[in-house]
Amino acid sequence: MKGIKAASKYLLAILMIGVGILHFVQPEFFVKIMPPYLPFHLELVYLSGFFEAAMGLLLLVPRTSGMAAWGIIALLIAVFPANIYLYQHQELLPASPMVHFLRLPLQGVFILWAYWHTRPES
Repeated sequence: MKGIKAASKYLLAILMIGVGILHFVQPEFFVKIMPPYLPFHLELVYLSGFFEAAMGLLLLVPRTSGMAAWGIIALLIAVFPANIYLYQHQELLPASPMVHFLRLPLQGVFILWAYWHTRPES
């Protein structure tokens, strides 16, 4: 089980770092799914991208991995309104309605995945 959890942590870290970097490489995608009631769209995209990459890196450091997992959970909750907005405005990202719908509970799966890494190996 220890090997599976370690591999899971590395995979989650790689995903977080990769998506974080995408915020800087393709910010226009993330800006267009920002709910209009939020201010400073581009700045928030860069900020969330920075924290995604940072939390991914910190997840790899044993001393900070638990804190990073909680940070990932907070970040996933914070960006959830963008997922809801995208579901409500599916024309922003061409995909089937089912894909848009499944993105919503998938966020919960990612939260549970990060939660698994909030505690050190026993």
